[in-house]
Amino acid sequence: MNNLVHHPFFRKSESQQKRFLVRLALLFIGFILLSVALGYATGWYLIPVLSITLGLSIIAPFFDIPALQKKGDLKYFSLLFLAEKPKNQRLKIHAGSLFDYYFVLDRGSTPQQRKAFIMQQFLSGLLNFIEVHQNHTPLKVRGTSYIINARTAEKIGFKPQKTDALQLLILSYNYFNLVVANSLAKGKLSFPKLNRTISFEADISALIEHKASIQNLHDRLKRSQKA
Repeated sequence: MNNLVHHPFFRKSESQQKRFLVRLALLFIGFILLSVALGYATGWYLIPVLSITLGLSIIAPFFDIPALQKKGDLKYFSLLFLAEKPKNQRLKIHAGSLFDYYFVLDRGSTPQQRKAFIMQQFLSGLLNFIEVHQNHTPLKVRGTSYIINARTAEKIGFKPQKTDALQLLILSYNYFNLVVANSLAKGKLSFPKLNRTISFEADISALIEHKASIQNLHDRLKRSQKA
């Protein structure tokens, strides 16, 4: 199972990937130099500090995710479902990132189509994940999302959990990253509400029990994209 062959970034040759990242790094450096000049000219020295924080938050996944994937610390199970390496029989999953949204989402589609595609790809990855890990018991699976609501999480076998203070701190630091990702998902400038972010957790056995429900929801979303 190789989901990278369908990912636009990983379909690029290694030299093309490097060129993209170099251009992105140069764009970031130019942005920082501009903010430093603006801060110096206005006397508002907080401008470059905020610019660096904002810029790093946005570009970090474009460098981190390919590097982690190459090292084997992050694995794609679909275009928008990633899983970290298990640690102490616990594993974190992610419903894509800004990096993935930038390369994968069709900018010509409607917001409703994008939302359906994001959810369908998450469920597709979850089904692949279950297939690979169904004999790896016990295994606790945990994720955090502002895309998946508590009701849907429960339908597919997860139990909503209170998002802890550390996770909220991380989300707050990456808020500008989330704004860009959410805007790409909705096709317009959109500010996610962190208080609507949920964490969810499940034993792999619970996900296996809900496999039929996951498959049904996945198929329904798949059909809706063809309608």
